Amino acid sequence: MTRSKKQPLRKCVVTQEMVPKQQLIRVVRNKEGEVFVDDTGKKNGRGAYLMKDLQVIEQAEKQQVLNRHLKTKVDDNIYEELRAKVKADPS
Repeated sequence: MTRSKKQPLRKCVVTQEMVPKQQLIRVVRNKEGEVFVDDTGKKNGRGAYLMKDLQVIEQAEKQQVLNRHLKTKVDDNIYEELRAKVKADPS
């Protein structure tokens, strides 16, 4: 009998829903205070996960959720990059 590999779950900071890591986008603040979108999901720093959904990203921007989670000011171009990634992702 083969065992299937356990799928890592992460919580979306907006919806508070536990979903597989592949369905989320990770935003990271590193020690230097830089905030960026982490495509690999493995970069060092404080991370926050968002669902790949335009409504979730809009809500995060409106409610400043990433600012609270990453404990810094998140630039508007981060939200633009998130929107572009969601629109480009076919899944």
